[in-house]
Formats: sequence, C-alpha cells, structure tokens
Amino acid sequence: MQTKSKVLVTGGMGYIGSHTCVELIGKGYDVYIIDNLSNSHPEVLDSIHRITGITPFFANIDLNNKSAVNEFLRIHSIDAIIHFAAYKSVGESVAKPLSYYRNNLVSLINLLELCDEHKIKHFVFSSSCAVYGNPDYLPVDEFAPVKPAQSPYANTKKIGEDILLDTSKVKDLNVISLRYFNPVGAHASAMIGEYPIGPPLNLFPVITQTAIGKRDKMVVFGDDYDTTDGSCVRDYIHVVDVALAHVVAIDRMLSGKIKDKYSLFNLGTGNGLSVLEVLIAFEKITGVKVNYQITDRRPGDVVKVYADTSYANKELGWKTVHTMEDMITSAWAWEQVLQTKTMTV
Repeated sequence: MQTKSKVLVTGGMGYIGSHTCVELIGKGYDVYIIDNLSNSHPEVLDSIHRITGITPFFANIDLNNKSAVNEFLRIHSIDAIIHFAAYKSVGESVAKPLSYYRNNLVSLINLLELCDEHKIKHFVFSSSCAVYGNPDYLPVDEFAPVKPAQSPYANTKKIGEDILLDTSKVKDLNVISLRYFNPVGAHASAMIGEYPIGPPLNLFPVITQTAIGKRDKMVVFGDDYDTTDGSCVRDYIHVVDVALAHVVAIDRMLSGKIKDKYSLFNLGTGNGLSVLEVLIAFEKITGVKVNYQITDRRPGDVVKVYADTSYANKELGWKTVHTMEDMITSAWAWEQVLQTKTMTV
C-alpha cells in the first residue's frame, strides 16, 4: 500500500466518519475531511489528533456547494473518497422527504461529477441495510431482492446505489457500497463516540442518556411486532468494526485487488437482537437500570433485519471482532465522558 495515499472522508467529523479517520490514519493514509458540521462537532478534530497524533486536513464545506467542493479537489490531489455525508434519520425523512432527497442525492451527484473531472477513480459509499426493507428471508445476504423503501432515507440509499452502479459502468470509477446494519459503541479511548446534536435518534445513545439521567425515560416503539418479545430486531455492530471495513475497502481498491468495478457488502455481525434484549443486556453488563415506556409503532420501522456476512467475510476479507459487551461498555464509557463535558461547560 502507498503509505501516503490521500483519502477524502466526507462527513468525517461524524460518528462513523471520525472512527474511520482514526483507522485510516493508523494504516498510514493521508486523511482529508469535508464536513458541514450540521450533525457533528468541531472538537472531534482535536479528539482524532489526541488518539492518533495527527490532525487531518479539515474543510467546512457543504457538498451541495459544488463550486466549493470543486475548488477543494482542485487544490488537493485526492486518490479515493469515502462518502459518509448524508442526513440519516428515518423518522425525520418521513416528515421531510424533499430535504432528504435534495441533500443526500444532489451531494452524491456533485461528488461523482467532480470525481470524473479530477480523475478520482476509487469511491466507497455509505449505504444501509434499510435497502432490504422487510426482507423475504433472514439472515439477509447481498443477493436478496431490494424491497420498496420503508422511508425516504432508505430510498436515498437505494437510489444512491443505483446512481453509483450506473456511473461505474460508463466512467473510470471503482465503487464499493457498504450496507451497514446498526453501528453502535465508541472508540476504546472514549475520546470519540456517537455525539448527536439534539435528541438522539439511535437506540444506544437513547439508552445511555436515559441511564445517566439526561432523559427521564426512553420510548420503545411497539411491542406487538412478529418477534420473540414484540420489539423490533436489528443487527448491532461495533463502530470500530465498521470503520475497519472501510480501511479494508480502500486497501483493496488502491492495491488493485478489486474484481468488479462495482461491488457491495453487508457490514453486520449476523446476530439479531430485539430492542428489549439490548436493554436487558445493558442493565446486566452495567448494573444500571433504564426507565423505559412502550408506545405505538413508529412509521418507517422495519420489523426485523440481520445480516448474512459470509460474502463480506470471504470476498472482502473482513469480519467483526467486537462483542455486544464491547459495544455496551464502550458506549457507556463514552456517555460518562460526555456527562463530564456537560457538567464542566
């Protein structure tokens, strides 16, 4: 591998993006970040430096500002792009579909047009298991039929994949789409983790914020689904395992080991856990009780989905190494750090 290959990470100040930056730096890549800080914090850059000893080049740019992105790429000779930047809330996308279509798809199209102009040949896309909808079979593999999207957010990921597939057929562009299941947890240093602006939308920060007292109680959306305990089932994966998959994908591209111009892989553990099972596990591992209330179902939620990861394990050469206990203990340690920050502000 060329130790100084330049990788642009869009949305690199965010949750998964920041962890991926840390792992890329650890492998010797020269990391550049574009982020408009719409759902991230500027101090993340300092945290990346404290972990790695290196501060990535950061530009506060909105990807929908094509001229600004063009100028950035003109100045910096980027070798590959990992594209995280997107709105990501299922519920919000149902309420604000046009905002999601404009932000998530126009930004992608801008990037791809500029990749062609600036001769950038390698692109890793942040996709989602949401494209499977309510799958026909479980565990779901990469060859399962893609279902009608359950939300505008999910649809932007499906359309994004289609755009990338079609573009790779006619342009000098190699693409790897990574379909995440549910990234959770935090870096072992407790210096970076899931740090949402405003009320959290994902399960783990909702649990940890409730456990630490930032929230009076948490809501479980539905207990009448066709699952073991009636709550939705997901495949939870440690965020560092997700980050490492991106490094493997970049390694694969830049070393010329890709077999197809477009490929996609599931990123999950292969284990499905319900919301209530995660709550019970959290209480057992931390010894902290969580006050929760069961309410009606939430629009756009899939009943259950978890991954068949055998193709990614074999073909991509990646597999998870972190356990559910790792996910819970790291998320809880990170929440306690955030509590300290809040108290000292």
